[in-house]
Amino acid sequence: MEWLTAPFEVAFVQRALWGGILVSAICALAGTWVVLRGMAFLGDAMSHGLLPGVALAALFGGNLMVGAVASAAVMTAGVTALGRARRLSRDTGIGLLFVGMLSLGVIIVSRSQSFAVDLTGFLFGDVLAVRGQDLAVLGVALCVALLVSALGHRAFLALTFDARKARTLGLRPRLAHAVLLGLLGLAIVASFRIVGTLLVLGLLIAPPAAALPWARGVRGVMVGAALLGAAATFGGLLLSWHLGTAAGATVSALAVSLFFLSHLASGVRHRRTSRAADNAAPAPAPVLEVDRSTSEAMS
Repeated sequence: MEWLTAPFEVAFVQRALWGGILVSAICALAGTWVVLRGMAFLGDAMSHGLLPGVALAALFGGNLMVGAVASAAVMTAGVTALGRARRLSRDTGIGLLFVGMLSLGVIIVSRSQSFAVDLTGFLFGDVLAVRGQDLAVLGVALCVALLVSALGHRAFLALTFDARKARTLGLRPRLAHAVLLGLLGLAIVASFRIVGTLLVLGLLIAPPAAALPWARGVRGVMVGAALLGAAATFGGLLLSWHLGTAAGATVSALAVSLFFLSHLASGVRHRRTSRAADNAAPAPAPVLEVDRSTSEAMS
């Protein structure tokens, strides 16, 4: 069992594990709504939209997290504003913001001669570099995400399944959508230091999508996603330690693998259930046959 426990006896791997668990919980709260509402493209756009703020912060020696928060706020405001345009589809607006923010970030990066290493960390993350203060920030972010999810659960639920009903119930769907974008931005900002913006969708989408076939409600999806994300973090760090692979990418790849395994198992279960239901189906009652022949004779 030493191969299972030895990596987690090292302090920086322990911090990486706790950081991944906290990120998995945050991503489970936001990612569940992303999966249910089909907002994967929006999540991808918002994750790449952090680049200008992070690039500016690095260029001027500021805090990368503050820069990421600023970019996330700009993306949230932009998506909300463009979503109200009647003649512009939401996907078009998101795509334009995506390209615009990414282009701006690359322009800023091109002005720096020593940003290549930081850019690699931004894109792919560095879970093994998690510090104690990062864990404290993630803990605060998780508390905020829990509070927003609890207060906005009813509005998010109505917005997901029937936006018109949400409006008639006075739940203010536009405000709920903006708050949901803020929750998504919080999850992405909290995650990019761990797995990077290119891999954040692995923890944001794969665990909720994997938990979806087995859960009976939205809260069940969230709990299942958090557990699957934590399992992917543990397994990814373990594999990374023994195989010498990139830790963040291994965690993300394992999360995606769990999604495919979950849906494969769900398909097998569905086929078995269908066969059992077909075998247990009662034979047609003789009375019905008599009634049918009688009705034909009478006609």
